[in-house]
Amino acid sequence: MTGAFMVIGLKHGETRAEDEKSKEKAYRLVQEFVDEFKSRNGSIVCRELLGCDISTPEGRNLAIEKKKLFTNLCPKLVQGAAEIIEQIL
Repeated sequence: MTGAFMVIGLKHGETRAEDEKSKEKAYRLVQEFVDEFKSRNGSIVCRELLGCDISTPEGRNLAIEKKKLFTNLCPKLVQGAAEIIEQIL
């Protein structure tokens, strides 16, 4: 998700501290992205999407055992995020 937020910020973020209009637009677009991603996938939280917490050794091992997570699910989620970014920008 962070990458998507960075893309929105790069395109529409504020360039001057007093530029509230750009800041508001970037926040609105991030919320639009989050809403659409949640609508498609049910969550924006990685451990909820994968069904395991890959920040722990146990979670990583489970994800490795479920090979489809990294080879099928993750690429689909990234592709979907890119499609949403393309739509809103």
